[in-house]
Amino acid sequence: MNAPPTLGAQHVRELVDELAPLIVGASVVEVLALPPRDLLLYLRDLPGADAKAVARVRVSADADCPRFHLQTARQAHPDGPVGPFFRRLSAELVGSRLRKLTQVARDRIVAFEFEATACGERRVLLAELTGRHANLLLLGPNERLLEVLATPAAGSKAAQRLVLGEAWKEPAGKPREDAGASLNELLGGVAEPELDGSARPDPRAPLSWLVQQRLGPAVARAAREREVRDLRERVERKLERARALLNGLTQRAAAVENAERVLQDGELLKAHLGQIKRGQSRVTLVDLYDAAGGERTLELDPRRSPHENVEQYFERYKKLVRSAESVAREIELAQRKLADCEAALAALAEPQADLSELERDWVERGLLDAPQAPPSRKAAPEPRKPYHLFHGVRGTEILVGRTAKDNDELSTRICRGNDMWLHTADAPGSHVVLRLAGKPEADPEELLDAAHLAVHFSPLRGATRANVHVARGKDVHKPRGAKPGLVTLSGGKTLALRLQPERLQRLLGGR
Repeated sequence: MNAPPTLGAQHVRELVDELAPLIVGASVVEVLALPPRDLLLYLRDLPGADAKAVARVRVSADADCPRFHLQTARQAHPDGPVGPFFRRLSAELVGSRLRKLTQVARDRIVAFEFEATACGERRVLLAELTGRHANLLLLGPNERLLEVLATPAAGSKAAQRLVLGEAWKEPAGKPREDAGASLNELLGGVAEPELDGSARPDPRAPLSWLVQQRLGPAVARAAREREVRDLRERVERKLERARALLNGLTQRAAAVENAERVLQDGELLKAHLGQIKRGQSRVTLVDLYDAAGGERTLELDPRRSPHENVEQYFERYKKLVRSAESVAREIELAQRKLADCEAALAALAEPQADLSELERDWVERGLLDAPQAPPSRKAAPEPRKPYHLFHGVRGTEILVGRTAKDNDELSTRICRGNDMWLHTADAPGSHVVLRLAGKPEADPEELLDAAHLAVHFSPLRGATRANVHVARGKDVHKPRGAKPGLVTLSGGKTLALRLQPERLQRLLGGR
């Protein structure tokens, strides 16, 4: 398989320089997903163009040949569902404006920066066009990684730098050298296909046209060759099994033809039973069925008694008789399977064959097994949190510490200065935080909810009355060297609480 040439850092720079004046400032009207690794940005309000003009920008993270270019050929909309990356990209970018198109770090990385997005924040579609590790990423403010098209394998270098919620990091290593070859020189020797009728060159973007006409078909050819190779390997495995099966059935048919001799050997052993001793592996007897009176050597199982060896010969005869009824039909089926496999290999050699239709037909006929779906990746378990989460009657979060050590983390690191902090006044127990999220005061009913939880997660559980300390987070202090869970207060009040079972039931039931 001839792999298509790949773009280097210099070629990416040439394309960015060519396309930026044509599309920067345009509005996104559609993001068309082309799974598994491609997408098409439909742009309108192009600089210096007619108001109705639409540009299509192809961005591909295909492992064979990652690339980007203006696409002048029409694009059919694919069937089937799209993944979460494409769905979020469409939701975030449709209606936004392309503010900037740049090459990142002089490498094979392109940044499409958008403003006026649906969420009102800056978004960046980052295309890492780095060979077989190519990927598409969505970044938010401060280069925070929001979505990844191809999730890296656990433990890989890419997994260590592409962490959702954290700032994007550049791939390690130096940018790929281009040996000074321009894009024209790189693609000059690649065969150009015939135009499909919908493709028209844009005189303002000759390099983009070159990438579309030379690399696009080359990638399609490589993908087809890979698909043909995979199908051929699946068919050849079935072919080898069919040959092995036919060989075994042929041997079985030959044994069936010898069934009468097996019966005679059993009768011969039975007639000379007294001459056979346990532990013998073979015995030579006068052959009663040989008119010339010759001898015949018979194999024995030394672990069996003479009588058991005789019975074994008779059982073998019965098995061969039963097999005679089906072996001919099984040979016919195996020969048909062998012929079908050979015909399938011939069909794969046809350059215009519809591979999807062939595979579907072969699976329906039982010639091939249905392709197995890739094992679903289990979501990584969420990191343990130092608190139980509840919600007050108005929906506000109430956090309840799990252990004494967790209480420290909840009270000193998670609790904000304006949040409400609660703890039973007359007994040890969990620290409780009612998060106010910018609100100046706590809702009285939700403060009562938090107080009920403070009592429930303490030795006073089940009491009808209890006193609860209530303070702002900024009034809670951890003395140096104090044991886990011990804090001091520089403010606050004590709430005399009368427990309401129905309130506590609501809180625990809605956890």
